[in-house]
Amino acid sequence: MPMQKSFSRRHLLKVMGATAAAGTFISPREAMLLGLAQNATNITFGGWGGVAEDEGVKAAIEAFHAEQTDIRVEWQHTPDAGEYGRVLLTNIAGGTSPDTSFILTDQYETLRQSGALLDITDQIASDELLGQPDYFMAQEAMRCADNNGRWHGIGSCWVAHHLYYNAAVFEEAGITPPGFGDDEIWDWDNFVAICKQLTVDANGKHPDDAGFDKENIQRWAIDWPKWWMPVGAAVHSNGGKYITDDGLIGLDSPEAIEAIQRLSDLTYVHNVAPRGAALTDLGMTNTQMIESGRLAMGADGSWALSWMNPSLMTVPMGTGALPKMKQPASIMQAHFHSVMAGSKNPEAAWQWVRFLSTPFYQTQFLKIGLWIPSQNALMTPEGIASWVTEGIHTPNYTQFVTDYLPKHGVAVRLPAGYIEASNDYITPAFDAVFAGEPAEKIMPDAVKAANEVIMAARE
Repeated sequence: MPMQKSFSRRHLLKVMGATAAAGTFISPREAMLLGLAQNATNITFGGWGGVAEDEGVKAAIEAFHAEQTDIRVEWQHTPDAGEYGRVLLTNIAGGTSPDTSFILTDQYETLRQSGALLDITDQIASDELLGQPDYFMAQEAMRCADNNGRWHGIGSCWVAHHLYYNAAVFEEAGITPPGFGDDEIWDWDNFVAICKQLTVDANGKHPDDAGFDKENIQRWAIDWPKWWMPVGAAVHSNGGKYITDDGLIGLDSPEAIEAIQRLSDLTYVHNVAPRGAALTDLGMTNTQMIESGRLAMGADGSWALSWMNPSLMTVPMGTGALPKMKQPASIMQAHFHSVMAGSKNPEAAWQWVRFLSTPFYQTQFLKIGLWIPSQNALMTPEGIASWVTEGIHTPNYTQFVTDYLPKHGVAVRLPAGYIEASNDYITPAFDAVFAGEPAEKIMPDAVKAANEVIMAARE
């Protein structure tokens, strides 16, 4: 190991502080390393996240600094992702963007197309580790590369939706819960039937029972969020596409409209899912409702395992796949790490982004249940052993990672213009449908208007 790698950042800072005192002696070796640090290339790294993300980035910076002394990384942290996205766009316009950055999924194509992100394709291809043909899961190239196969960022990890359930409720009802194996995934009709068994009103009646009181439900079966990832999972499961092959929103196809309507029907026809207002009135999250027995299952992102895991819940928790309509499907997404085109130190910036794509950085978030791996080496038996954590990961969780997602996970590229198209048309359309309006009435006009925005962004 080179000499400078054994010289810790903490000790270096101690030495630097000591030199401020008159007459302090430092050894020739310390003087040499101090000089290297003072002459280092400084780069900035912008991003968002809660305590876990903040601490994880800081740990990564410390490890990166310990590996070499010629690049120093300054972490510019904003807690809220949406706020950071707005700040980043402002800084790009003003020529003050960081050297490297988290990039929101829905901003990636817009920023790539505008030239704000550095093309790192050649650096990846020539890298001994990242350039290996099977280093990343196959879906990574689908999402990171443009139509010409050029990469302008690397996905931080993968996240995807699945079911979380209160195992005690299932045991009490005598129902076998879902799993991640193909023979353990419920089809939609079976899912609806089971949801009716699990939904109970104040008198112990189920939705198909005479006298069922839908205004006084004591336990709902399922909470299915109504934003693009979980809605998109249903669309793809029904044979539709959230984004079509030509880069447009595909939510006006018969398959997509049927899938969206089926989600709405869970609330307004089958009476097995709460209205959004019901959760607000109760003042409870889906986690709290599952724990209290007010909810049997929740469809939520894999990141929710970091707080909805066996070690933190007072009820026995289980996980399984989303139900299938025509085929199993779950949308796979995550933010990107990119070198900003305006960086004055692109080589140093690339070295940092490269480090973020090594197993060390991803593993620390895998261990706490926040992420799932996008690197194939972390899905081998040896790789899994490096991050699966007792008390965090449910017994069948490795099957979600190694079996379900490689076969049924869907990577989606959100096109340039998507943010405006979604904010102005798709999100209001979802709000209308999930407030009870028919999907066939709402979605076609909304998709047409949204795609006009996307087409204009291509010009």
